[in-house]
Amino acid sequence: MNAMLETPELPAVFDGVKLAAVAAVLYVIVRCLNLKSPTAPPDLYFQDSGLSRFLLKSCPLLTKEYIPPLIWGKSGHIQTALYGKMGRVRSPHPYGHRKFITMSDGATSTFDLFEPLAEHCVGDDVTMVICPGIANHSEKQYIRTFVDYAQKNGYRCAVLNHLGALPNIELTSPRMFTYGCTWEFGAMVNYIKKTYPQTQLVVVGFSLGGNIVCKYLGETQANQEKVLCCVSVCQGYSALRAQETFMQWDQCRRFYNFLMADNMKKIILSHRQALFGDHVKKPQSLEDTDLSRLYTATSLMQIDDNVMRCVRARGHGAGGRLQASWPSTWAFFAHFSVKGRPDCLFVLKDLFIERETESTRGRSKGRRGEKLKRTPCGAWSPTWGLIP
Repeated sequence: MNAMLETPELPAVFDGVKLAAVAAVLYVIVRCLNLKSPTAPPDLYFQDSGLSRFLLKSCPLLTKEYIPPLIWGKSGHIQTALYGKMGRVRSPHPYGHRKFITMSDGATSTFDLFEPLAEHCVGDDVTMVICPGIANHSEKQYIRTFVDYAQKNGYRCAVLNHLGALPNIELTSPRMFTYGCTWEFGAMVNYIKKTYPQTQLVVVGFSLGGNIVCKYLGETQANQEKVLCCVSVCQGYSALRAQETFMQWDQCRRFYNFLMADNMKKIILSHRQALFGDHVKKPQSLEDTDLSRLYTATSLMQIDDNVMRCVRARGHGAGGRLQASWPSTWAFFAHFSVKGRPDCLFVLKDLFIERETESTRGRSKGRRGEKLKRTPCGAWSPTWGLIP
């Protein structure tokens, strides 16, 4: 009788707490991994025309349902984190030749050239001119994987290395890449046109690179010569409109902003002597700015306001504060026709860094041959690019 009275009730209560904790953890996992989100074909926005119908017929992949990897594949954030930290399994290592171009201001631009490993399916000579994402270069894994696949399908690839991004290449002038400068990309394209006069071009840009290539094509009609099409992947269209959005926590934008800012700080500080050394003639605005603000910056906007505007003003020969809309592509889309050929914009539905707007969709519907593709899941990384 005494033994029965001394039986504790705590284990039953404790088991209930453990069960509730396990259920809560499972709920969080399901929510974070978007396991209940159904897969679906991408959303396409385009003007109904003969050219659009031909593209959809000849490239059925545009309308197929994307089946992501099991368990973690439906979360763009998880894909980005895993790929950024761990990388691909058995990532390819294509071999190319590094080219150096001396710019008019003394800067040394570099790009890597990769020859095709097979004959093109139609027998043409086609070169992909590729502009990577912010602070990226040809040695990044997502670029290597893309180039390897393109080579095996008969494409020559030229990959721009953003000025200052390569860790083993020193700056030769007090200037590094910016969000909208097309000088280095234009120099690479001109080299390809002169070296391979018979080649046709496919212009490809990832993230920030998408902004640069679209701006380059819209600057002048001459830049569109020999261009078959343009593919812009995860592009941000306007640096000015994105400023407020970048500071919001929705979709972890503020966290990605911090990661990009941290990477930019490392690159700027690695070229401290070339950018801010005693031999460099500094604008008064830079002399008055304590570089300690660079160390404490937690967003790209803070770095841009405190340091990069002065560097851009010096490099572009324009004193004072540059207009924030200068790196944006909105003003150049009206001139971007590629002689009636299509341009394709690939963006992600679940991981917008810059909010989608009605004007974005409307522009694709109203322009001949222009397509906007939105995939329901995938991954975008500010440092490592897009993972399809």
